[in-house]
Amino acid sequence: MGMRDKKRNQKRVLARRTAVPRPGEGKDFLPLEGGPGKKLRKVQQPEEPENTATVVYIGHVPHGFYEDEMKGFFKQFGDIKRLRIARNRKTGKSKHYGFIEFENPAVAKVVADEMNNYLLFERTLQVALVEPEKVHPKLWKGVRRGFIPVDRVAIERKRHNKDKTVAEHKKMVEGIVKRDGKRRKRIKAAGIDYECPALIGSIRPSAKKIKFDEA
Repeated sequence: MGMRDKKRNQKRVLARRTAVPRPGEGKDFLPLEGGPGKKLRKVQQPEEPENTATVVYIGHVPHGFYEDEMKGFFKQFGDIKRLRIARNRKTGKSKHYGFIEFENPAVAKVVADEMNNYLLFERTLQVALVEPEKVHPKLWKGVRRGFIPVDRVAIERKRHNKDKTVAEHKKMVEGIVKRDGKRRKRIKAAGIDYECPALIGSIRPSAKKIKFDEA
């Protein structure tokens, strides 16, 4: 067999390998998975439950990012219905977390998805949706009037400076005398020779009843 015959045979083999099968041929062979002879079953994806949550929890709120700043920042996503930042009842300082209620549930979901782990003033925000059944009924109590801190100093000053009755003054003096007696005993038990000065004003005369002559 010469060189020409070898080349012809190689061309025939290549032609057979690359030849397209004619219609009706190859019926004895089973089709591959996904071929025209078999239809794949469509896998039904589980439908996501419809989102009805409109309240968003925001944690790790940085210092200085309060009600006005938070409302101005988050209103770019949509209309805000209510907003609250948790504060200390005594001092009024922020506890660095709060809640925002949006008008539209879709807006709340976008905020929870996009703003979670968002870096703001060197703080990483923690944002999550709050399901309607988990919202505390007193969450929005008093949110319209804003936070008014209690002036504990003024309350204590008023209580301390108010005029005392005779019974209240007597009780106060008895407490002072009792504490002074304990102090004198501790000094004496320590072996210290010291004469404590006497208390001045410890006895208060009782109120006198003045009777007026009837005209």
